[in-house]
Amino acid sequence: MKADLDPKSRLFVALDVPNVEQARALVEAIGDAAKCYKVGLELLFGGGISFAQGLKAAGKDVFLDMKLLDIPNTVQMAAANIAGLGFDYLTVHGHDRKTLDAAVKGRGNAKLKLLAVTVLTSLDTSDLREQGIATIEPAELVVHRAKLAKAAGFDGVIASGQEAALVRKAVGPGFLIVTPGIRLAEGPDQDQARVMTPGKAIVAGASHLVVGRPITQATDPAAVARHFVEDIAKFA
Repeated sequence: MKADLDPKSRLFVALDVPNVEQARALVEAIGDAAKCYKVGLELLFGGGISFAQGLKAAGKDVFLDMKLLDIPNTVQMAAANIAGLGFDYLTVHGHDRKTLDAAVKGRGNAKLKLLAVTVLTSLDTSDLREQGIATIEPAELVVHRAKLAKAAGFDGVIASGQEAALVRKAVGPGFLIVTPGIRLAEGPDQDQARVMTPGKAIVAGASHLVVGRPITQATDPAAVARHFVEDIAKFA
């Protein structure tokens, strides 16, 4: 998947912290070891929008992890406003075609890349059963939603490394597969149910990796970020 893509640009460091002060300290500690950052709901409601704009102004790529899901008109208007802020990536829940179409319409001609959330990496088969989704396994649902997103005009999906190969086979080359739940071989899984190491995820078809706590909770975040980038380069 895009072998000419800089390995460092394929790593998103997830700034899943509660306030801008902690996020700024992490970015400073990581330095030039990473250049792409994910800003999610926790930070967004702690001054994260202004902080994310500062990251963009500093030349970083910003992945706004909003996971939009609402009636189509609301999703469309929200996507339009976010596109106007100049960020690079935005997540939308990929549950249904109406939501996906609304996000594409709202994005318009902006450079914002839309990523559909297929199945959260914290969920497994029993969780889907609890939701009333009793006739399909997580991997099947991920592939179904990936196809839906591609048909709607999305740029890619969020999918576990365990489903990356299936998704890549279903959607072909050129479609982004952004994979969270990435852990180094020696690291803990924490609250992720479907995890994979960086190299295995890239080989399976992932185009980008999202890594949070293994980097942000490390004693030396820059060193760990470089480790992930080296793994990406080795297997890309």
